[in-house]
Amino acid sequence: MSSPAEFYSSLPPISKTYGTLCLFFTTAYQFGLYHPKYIALIYERVFLHFEVWRLITNFFFLGQFSINFGIRLLMIARYGVQLENGPFQRRTADFLWMMIFGAFTLLALSVIPWFRSPFLGVSLVFMLLYVWSREFPNANINIYGLVSLKAFYLPWAMLALDVIFGSKLLPDLLGIVAGHLYYFLTVLHPLAGGKNILKTPMWVHKLVARWGIGAPTNSHAQPDRTQGVTFRGRSYRLGG
Repeated sequence: MSSPAEFYSSLPPISKTYGTLCLFFTTAYQFGLYHPKYIALIYERVFLHFEVWRLITNFFFLGQFSINFGIRLLMIARYGVQLENGPFQRRTADFLWMMIFGAFTLLALSVIPWFRSPFLGVSLVFMLLYVWSREFPNANINIYGLVSLKAFYLPWAMLALDVIFGSKLLPDLLGIVAGHLYYFLTVLHPLAGGKNILKTPMWVHKLVARWGIGAPTNSHAQPDRTQGVTFRGRSYRLGG
């Protein structure tokens, strides 16, 4: 069994960085080092006072220390890591681009008054869960030893659990919308004979290369993820 330090070092770069930032921001809040209103997504502050950092920092706050916070962090550690080590293995730039696209989609949705949310971190985590459920649709999931289901239905099961436990419904729904849009544009649309219009931009590949993270990839030849997508599946156990 590896030590916590060895486990942390073994995590893929993007999931590790995002999870660490979420933990850092929540810990800093718990120690009273800042108030969430200074990092919240408030478009009036962004456009009128040029507080552009809010467009980024709002994704790193998952709420105060609680069971829900722990679940969100575990979702990053499980589903984000399995995505980055599985379908996105040796494709760090593509995984980063998926996260960036999801963030932009959520920011655009949040402009709509009905969908406005000061913090979009939970939605981004739920997007990771949704994409994972589509990449591993036949994986067997056991939720807290009570319900067994295919991974394809896991986002909806988690959404139902959030409703039962009194969490807000909107963040989960926004994550599902962002995740489905990404999966549709990169997998379902090409499967139907369309063109993949969401290829990772060259500047993302250059950024990853400049940071020296992940394995080197051929930015001109992305693998075809539309082949055999419905035949993947392994068994995982949630909450047990």
